Amino acid sequence: MAKILIADDHPAVRAGLRQLLKEDPSVTEIGEAASADETLTCLRSGKWEMLILDINMPDRSGLDVLRNVRASHQDTKVLVLSCFSERQYGLSALKAGASGYLPKECAPEDLLTATRMILRGRRYVSPDLAEMLACDPKATSDQPLHGCLSQREFQIFCKIAAGRAVSAIGRELCLSVKTVSTYRSRILEKMNLLTNADITTYALRNELIQ
Repeated sequence: MAKILIADDHPAVRAGLRQLLKEDPSVTEIGEAASADETLTCLRSGKWEMLILDINMPDRSGLDVLRNVRASHQDTKVLVLSCFSERQYGLSALKAGASGYLPKECAPEDLLTATRMILRGRRYVSPDLAEMLACDPKATSDQPLHGCLSQREFQIFCKIAAGRAVSAIGRELCLSVKTVSTYRSRILEKMNLLTNADITTYALRNELIQ
């Protein structure tokens, strides 16, 4: 028997997921959260077997929430469900500790399959994502440029791309301004970019932010 928390800022999406999950008799309780902070509050107030998490949350990245879950709620399994494609965020989500990743345009059957597999303690990896995992990123010619970034670099990259100031990023991640600036320099060097505007342009072009 499982309690599942749905974290998505769109009421229609939450309602659709709730209706779908009701088809599974093993799901005993379904909760909802509309923001990252709301999600973390719900997780602190009770035990949830599973979190279905959107990456594009209004107050902070879903990847930030995922890292918090892995650090503070290790028994809660996470399925990331996002409007971004697997190539854009799938590997990053798995590396950050997600048990599965699905694009929002997936078939309802795929979502139920993923949910059941993850609740049984297995990971759900689609055929496309499995192929990406099997390939050596360094040897893959079509690997996106941001694939060279570490998890922390990619986290900071997304915040810079969204227009967050270095000082604000430091407060959110509990890092010094100097440390964030060092990460920024590494990102620019690795991706052969020059300015924050270049980072934002790249992120928009590759649909990493909206």
